[in-house]
Amino acid sequence: MKNIGTKTIETDRLILRKFTLSDTDDMLRNWINDEEIQSNYGEPIYESLESVNELLNRWISAYSDHNYYRWAVILKEKNENIGQIAFCAIDLNHHFADIEYCISRTYQGIGYATEALSAVIAFTFEKTALNRLQAFHRGRNTASGKVLQKSMMKYEGTLRKSFYYTDENAYDDRIYYGIIKEDYMKNKGLS
Repeated sequence: MKNIGTKTIETDRLILRKFTLSDTDDMLRNWINDEEIQSNYGEPIYESLESVNELLNRWISAYSDHNYYRWAVILKEKNENIGQIAFCAIDLNHHFADIEYCISRTYQGIGYATEALSAVIAFTFEKTALNRLQAFHRGRNTASGKVLQKSMMKYEGTLRKSFYYTDENAYDDRIYYGIIKEDYMKNKGLS
């Protein structure tokens, strides 16, 4: 099995697909210019159509690489982009990836992040050569921790005071979760 890149994934309520330039308006309206959303996963805010289109062009051109994984999270009932989920880092030598996600504040607390993450976990272990997925959340972002727990990821440790907020002159913990292919297959009765 090899890495196959970003492919469309469908769940009950979502479609996870490659980004297109048609996502620009939804992204601006829902999440990419929201300082809280973007800072929770360490990304800058984008405030103009031009800056979002420039970012999208970079992402879209990266889809030619079969080791690139980034999905637009589309709410089926409205055909609306409400967030994203991506491998923010991938280590091909050791067969693992770091995963990140964000969902518009309007759509948080409804289970969309958990649904998207669970679908990407299944895709990863059933369709790619990766053996491990991992993620961390900042201590103050407990909602993200709940998403990781509900998505079968296991708590693996805390790096105390390892994240620094320059604007606040304050430290926060990084709380790590992970899942390996063997555990996923056992949980799904596939091994």
